[in-house]
Amino acid sequence: MKWTILRRVFGGLGVALLISYAAGVGLTGSVILDVSATQAQSGGNVPGKVRGTFNPTDMWSAVNKGGIRGTVSIPDKQAGQLIQRNGDQWRSNRTKYIYTFGGYLLLGVFISLAIFFALRGRIQIDAGPSGKTIERFNALERFTHWLTASSFLVLGLTGLNLLYGKTVLLPIIGKSAFANLAMLGKLTHNYISFAFMLGITLMLVLWIKDNLPDRHDLNWLAKGGGLFVKGVHPPAKKFNAGQKFIFWVVVLGGGSISLTGITLLWPFQFELFSSTFAFLNIFGAGLDTNLSPLQEVQLSQMWHNVMAMLVLALMIAHIYIGSLGMAGAFDAVGTGQVDENWAKEHHSLWVEETKARDAPAE
Repeated sequence: MKWTILRRVFGGLGVALLISYAAGVGLTGSVILDVSATQAQSGGNVPGKVRGTFNPTDMWSAVNKGGIRGTVSIPDKQAGQLIQRNGDQWRSNRTKYIYTFGGYLLLGVFISLAIFFALRGRIQIDAGPSGKTIERFNALERFTHWLTASSFLVLGLTGLNLLYGKTVLLPIIGKSAFANLAMLGKLTHNYISFAFMLGITLMLVLWIKDNLPDRHDLNWLAKGGGLFVKGVHPPAKKFNAGQKFIFWVVVLGGGSISLTGITLLWPFQFELFSSTFAFLNIFGAGLDTNLSPLQEVQLSQMWHNVMAMLVLALMIAHIYIGSLGMAGAFDAVGTGQVDENWAKEHHSLWVEETKARDAPAE
């Protein structure tokens, strides 16, 4: 009886020891239960004599920098990136530079125009109205002007609301009204953009021949276009140097805005900046061309805002000169007929060409 009990006790202890030994081998990776094998090894060694080459620190550093991309089953494949640092950089640049300096730019334009008006006043026709008119722009040209101008004004206002509305309008009209206004403005912005694209295309077709630089432009610029000194009227053709500058800013700047706008209407479909950077790298720019689709959209949005603010600032000055700043100027795009004395003072070479062309042959 006693031996039976002892055998059972020692048998149980043996099984327990065997289980403990097996667990020890599994934990240490050593049949002699070498505890030092469990300690961290240099050169990528891990317990069990298995070689490892990936450092977890490097992995999480790559995740933090946005260098780790996986796959997801949802339609939005951009969600496969765990951390997207470029988004925070985009937000910072938008707030720090575009929002801040864009506001300073527009404020500076209004202050400059107010000072100019206070010093110069409204530019009058020095010779006085003649009572006779000459056709400045025909119906198609006026349609083109107003199509481009009106669509750009709508785009400018709705765009400014997207950028500054939360700061300026939301505290005044409340969250619900602002949300509805912002959504309506966004939809209007998207659809009106096609009218603007058509407008700058018509401008290019109708007026490119009259907006090529010529020798008279330098003289016009040297005299400040006669804007700052009463009685100074440098000769100019149909468009003076200032108007030519505005034309090319609208066509090229507006074209650039339109291209980036298209990439924002259809995101993740274009590689506009990758191809642009690749072209610039031919000249040694050294720009990164390995851009993700999301980075393409972010760069398009940034460039869209910057160019729009610059063109808007110039258009404010253009609107001022064409309305309040100069008597007789608005008639050109209003009725298309301008006073002859106004035309002679601001576009004398064009008047001579027009009268010579319309004169009856002898």
